[in-house]
Amino acid sequence: MKLLVTGASGFLGSCVVSVALERGHQVKAVVRPQTNLEQISWKNHPALEIIALDLAKDDEGILTALDQVEGVIHLAAAKTGDYTTQYQGTVVTTENLLRAMNQKKVNRLIGISTFSVYDYLKIPAGATIDENSPLEENPQTRDIYAQTKLIQEAKYREFAQTGGQVTIIRPGMIYGKDYLWNACLGNRISGKFWLRIGNKSIMPLIYVENCAEAIILAVENDQAIGETINLVDDDLPSQKVYVQKLQQLSSDNPTSIVIPFAVMLAIANFSWFIQQKLLQGKAKIPGILIPSRLNARFKPLKYSNHKAKRVLNWQPCYSLEQALEKISTS
Repeated sequence: MKLLVTGASGFLGSCVVSVALERGHQVKAVVRPQTNLEQISWKNHPALEIIALDLAKDDEGILTALDQVEGVIHLAAAKTGDYTTQYQGTVVTTENLLRAMNQKKVNRLIGISTFSVYDYLKIPAGATIDENSPLEENPQTRDIYAQTKLIQEAKYREFAQTGGQVTIIRPGMIYGKDYLWNACLGNRISGKFWLRIGNKSIMPLIYVENCAEAIILAVENDQAIGETINLVDDDLPSQKVYVQKLQQLSSDNPTSIVIPFAVMLAIANFSWFIQQKLLQGKAKIPGILIPSRLNARFKPLKYSNHKAKRVLNWQPCYSLEQALEKISTS
């Protein structure tokens, strides 16, 4: 199959391209015009075409890139920046891509989403997150990334309603080399000092290579058309266990202090009450003190990958221990 992969030079994208090439697909890898490809292993692969393209601006370039393409894996998104920056990098790029796909009659789409779209205030502590869990109904209280990814998912569904063969993939927290300490642990305060929120919550982790393989299985599998699929690994650790494993892996870890989730939630609820009721929403408070955002990152929950296994016939190739061992030797 000839695939177009957007966001191909990113952390997940570069791994998706590698897996696609290993499984015999031809790949058109879309990267930003300023991307440095020197460190990317697949840049000279004979079944690869690299396309430098700004998805937010170059409509003609997108149409040309879609020539002879049979399926699109859309990974490109903006994860940082103000609302305008992230809207441009996530929503506008998606709108432009889907419009071009309609024009070129390319129907097969794997749209990459996120666990950030769920409504964590509505989901009880201890419940299991799966594909039927409620989506966020008050996105204005969430961070910009969650807001723009919710809009992006809506665009995927609109494309499906016009004949698109869409699979929406929602990975959990993707980890790998240089991406080990993450937002499910806490906040970086300064330099190598972290404020960790909780020790007991299960982390919805997925190793980047496990995630990439599942994405390629999705594009290969017609049973995945019309489905939304969550991706997490099997052996999900608690925050405490994960940090212990990172400390065993390397001595070069951040210094951190731990605040129990219940304590932090009480502080956030009080701060939110003051901000909303007494200050009428006029004072800006840190995101970690907004209850909807705090719950989205640290609430004690469980996570299911049953649908991914059933629909995609997928099994994570690497356990947490195997993944960390591979990272340590790479």
